[in-house]
Amino acid sequence: MSRIFNASSVWVGVVGALLVAGVGAARVPEQDPAVVNAKNVKVTLDNPRVRVMEATLKPGDKEQMHSHPAYVVYVIAGGTVRNHAADGTTSETTFVPGQTIYREPITHWSENIGTTTIRTVVIELKSQ
Repeated sequence: MSRIFNASSVWVGVVGALLVAGVGAARVPEQDPAVVNAKNVKVTLDNPRVRVMEATLKPGDKEQMHSHPAYVVYVIAGGTVRNHAADGTTSETTFVPGQTIYREPITHWSENIGTTTIRTVVIELKSQ
């Protein structure tokens, strides 16, 4: 019994230390939009407070599943996009140039279902 207790205590200590160090909040590479969608997403700034990316989706382009912490989208060139959430739900949005949108954390992928190339600046907010 003490062996199980000690193993559990060690596990709880390791998980706690990782969370305090911020490791538990880290994005895994297969969910990083700049990694899985390197063809469409370019990181322009990455510091301890924010990560800024330029994203371009041509008509018919589809992203791979990825995750964002809370983030802001600024639309440079608009169009119609269909978002596919990790839970299987979908939604459609028409982006308008100059539009600024705040979004809560999400795991999703998007596809350009319109006839114009969509260009956005995505600003991911990092926890302090």
